[in-house]
Amino acid sequence: MAMRRDGESQPDLIVSWADVPRSPGHAFYDKLQKLLVDAGFDRFVEESCAAYYAPRMGAPSVPPGRYFRMLLIGYFEGIHSERGIVWRCSDSLSLPEFLRLTNREKVPDHSWMSKTRSRLPHEVH
Repeated sequence: MAMRRDGESQPDLIVSWADVPRSPGHAFYDKLQKLLVDAGFDRFVEESCAAYYAPRMGAPSVPPGRYFRMLLIGYFEGIHSERGIVWRCSDSLSLPEFLRLTNREKVPDHSWMSKTRSRLPHEVH
């Protein structure tokens, strides 16, 4: 049994979301996001990919707009591997906002990117 010292207290282990530091964003991706939203990119991509997604089967799929945004990040940053793209998106504080991830969502795994790439034909890309 350890001896307790009076006067010392352990700080809280729980951190609220408001206490987590926020990134001011990435100027390029903020402008690109505005262009994509104004052009209706997500709606267009979902309509283009609808034939390749099951209407209801298993876990809900990741939105196709997120997949194409991750490909754009790889293109603009010169990242050729899916693992590298996922690592870059996971490592950044501003890119999850560009990917339209909620506070609790994680960046999709590289295997998901591989499966999605193999399921969508060249014409959709």
